[in-house]
Amino acid sequence: MSQKLISLSPDLKQLRDEGYEIEVKNSAYAFVHNVPYVNANREIKYGMLVSELTLSGDITVNPLGQHVIHFVGEHPCDIHGSIIEGIRHQSVNQELVDGVTISHSFSNRPPNGYANYYDKFVQYIKIISAPAQALDPSVTAQTFRPIESDDSSVFQYYDTNASRANIVSISNKLEGQKIAIVGLGGTGAYILDFVAKTPVAEIHLFDGDEFLSHNAFRSPGAASKQVLRERRNKAAHYHSVYSNMHKGIRFYPEFLTDSNIETILIADFVFVSIDVGSEKRLIIETLLEHKKPFIDVGIGVHIVAGSLMGQIRVTAGNEHKRDHLYDRISFGTGGDDPYSTNIQIAELNAMNAALAVIRWKKAFGFYNNHSLEFNTIYSTYTGDLLNEDCHEE
Repeated sequence: MSQKLISLSPDLKQLRDEGYEIEVKNSAYAFVHNVPYVNANREIKYGMLVSELTLSGDITVNPLGQHVIHFVGEHPCDIHGSIIEGIRHQSVNQELVDGVTISHSFSNRPPNGYANYYDKFVQYIKIISAPAQALDPSVTAQTFRPIESDDSSVFQYYDTNASRANIVSISNKLEGQKIAIVGLGGTGAYILDFVAKTPVAEIHLFDGDEFLSHNAFRSPGAASKQVLRERRNKAAHYHSVYSNMHKGIRFYPEFLTDSNIETILIADFVFVSIDVGSEKRLIIETLLEHKKPFIDVGIGVHIVAGSLMGQIRVTAGNEHKRDHLYDRISFGTGGDDPYSTNIQIAELNAMNAALAVIRWKKAFGFYNNHSLEFNTIYSTYTGDLLNEDCHEE
């Protein structure tokens, strides 16, 4: 399958973006799977349309010189079970590629031919599927089913969101990075949720805690009772969940200490989402020593007059901008530490994570970066979002 070819050819890309199950094999044939039709017994079946491709390098050549299309399945019929004569061309079993044997070919040429492969496929789909939709209006060739990615992709299935929005080239600015997330509580889990949807090469998860009921109420998704009963390690749990989408998830069911801190150096960029001050200090000092950029996050929520008042903080640091870190990040262990109350609310965790991931993406050109902020504070009380410690990357 060549998803790259589909992405570079506007007509094939439009088919994929509109939910048709388009596939390209050997860069020679395009296939659209699961096209509904009616057979001679007036039963609704699903077949596959196949068209040869004419290419110039990695893109299709338009307009088309060939209007004939092939079909895998029984010959499509009208609602009465009679063959649709208007497209009949020939019926012969012929193996094309990779064990795909066509059964029929159809001919329906517009006066000026087909402008592109999108027009060609859609026209034949309309003709073939119309009787099936007359019998059952719910059937459609636009299934929007996930498309399995090729071996070179970090995803288990193709990122049609990026292609539909035409931001693949922008998203690719994040390719190749190795990301570490230290701490998979509420905020760290949401960071993972966001980062797993990017084309980074690897995501390394560090957490020695168990995934328990209180974690489920401030983390993305909805854990089953069975999962909670198993008391899985957090890193192992999230590895099992997000490996369904991203191939590069690695996990370490342990806390970082002097004995294993070097493990974090595998990452190009690190998100620190933990409360323990001593562990945080060790991590940040190690990252600074080895010139690894990072983002530290924090939440402070208190009960005031019967309601909650809170702040969330996102602090970035790198080898060029580090003088602000010890003023912004608390390394305390409790008491008067404004970030130690441990009241966490899912939406604040999610917002904390979103601001952190946006800041990371700004550092690598995904988002335009005007303010160049290295510290951000959001207050639930005032609604203010304060950017501080601005500095060039």
